[in-house]
Amino acid sequence: MRLGPDTPLPASVQAPGYDRAVQAAGIVHIGIGAFHRAHQAVYTDDAMNAGDRDWGIIGVSLRSGDVAAQLNPQDGLYTVATRSAAGTRLREVGAVRHVLVAADEAQAVIDAIAAPTTHIVSFTVTEKGYLRGADGTLDLAAARGASSLYRFVGAGLAARKAAGFGGLTLLSCDNLAGNGAALKALMRQYLAAEYSDVLGWFDSECRSPSTMIDRIVPATTDADRAAIEATLGARDEGAVVTEGFSQWVIEDDFAGPRPRWENVGAELVADVAPYETAKLRMLNGAHSALAYIGLGRGHEYVHQAIADPAIRPVIERLMRAEAAPTIDAAPEQDLSSYADALLDRFANPALHHRLAQIAMDGSQKIPQRWLETLAWHQARGVRCPSIEAAIAAWIAFLRSDHPIDDPLADKLREAAASPDAMARLFGEGGLIASEWRPA
Repeated sequence: MRLGPDTPLPASVQAPGYDRAVQAAGIVHIGIGAFHRAHQAVYTDDAMNAGDRDWGIIGVSLRSGDVAAQLNPQDGLYTVATRSAAGTRLREVGAVRHVLVAADEAQAVIDAIAAPTTHIVSFTVTEKGYLRGADGTLDLAAARGASSLYRFVGAGLAARKAAGFGGLTLLSCDNLAGNGAALKALMRQYLAAEYSDVLGWFDSECRSPSTMIDRIVPATTDADRAAIEATLGARDEGAVVTEGFSQWVIEDDFAGPRPRWENVGAELVADVAPYETAKLRMLNGAHSALAYIGLGRGHEYVHQAIADPAIRPVIERLMRAEAAPTIDAAPEQDLSSYADALLDRFANPALHHRLAQIAMDGSQKIPQRWLETLAWHQARGVRCPSIEAAIAAWIAFLRSDHPIDDPLADKLREAAASPDAMARLFGEGGLIASEWRPA
């Protein structure tokens, strides 16, 4: 039996506490992968459980039909399995109403963005989904492509303006430095080229707040689905697995209505930057280092790598001695306690977070995770042995027989194989733009 609205749930499984049938969709989410389903959709589900209304989510997959095939036969329902050493807790999430596949339903995606009930368009498309060139500006040729987020959002905004509807909040939930400002700048470039008459309306009516998101969500395995099915008594093809920790920090700058996420654990703040920087340089920087160093030492999962006595000191030094000093922390931030919490999370044996998953898209992640820290210290005449060790491990990874899932894969392999690999990767005019220059 497949999970659906009529599936009787065990008493131990939390179900949505609201009538899904009468909730309008107020959010269109582009990039509805496992992370969104374990993070923003859970906060939205919690907000509707607490009494908010009309914040159902229309999910959009830009290319693949996999998530639509998982969720649509289940009326958008799915379970979240939260795992720790103490055991597993299941809940059913009802926030997602339907999933559209943009490659097959382009007009339906545009119509959803343009709908008068829609107030927020959010994104988890990964760093490469923003289609930035080496200089950080929009690759306009790529942005005009059939699977570009800009194609759909631009057309949806134009339709809203033509209909006299209000502007939207464009909410990036990806690991980009200043993700809100970055998305706004990229969207303006696209509109200037394709919908110049919409640009002024966009500037005055729309908002793009920055966010910081944090929750570890490994890829769901067949074994995970089987274990969840044994508890549910029904097959859930859309199930996601995650940790107990979750954090969402959002700049309080919206174009119109929004869920009261702050009542269910999100933090609405004036400035996201200190939280974002700590997460990128400490958590994400450590994650990438664990991935490449751990894979090089034969490990498969994060908890195995952090338990390796040759790796843990490198990761601790990266977070405490290299990344933390570069962060202008907010008054309430305790970076030493944050490092302690991260080490505990990495060591969670119940969460099988694959290093290969973290190792994807290295060229898109490394600049903000490692190179900004390196540049900060280089300007002060100091080196970073842990990050340098991580870079050496990344180059070894590029030279190995590991599959490379990266938009620059072929160029990276070629550069890494050359005798002057560091210069070709990081030097002036190298593949990875940065203020840092290798010695």
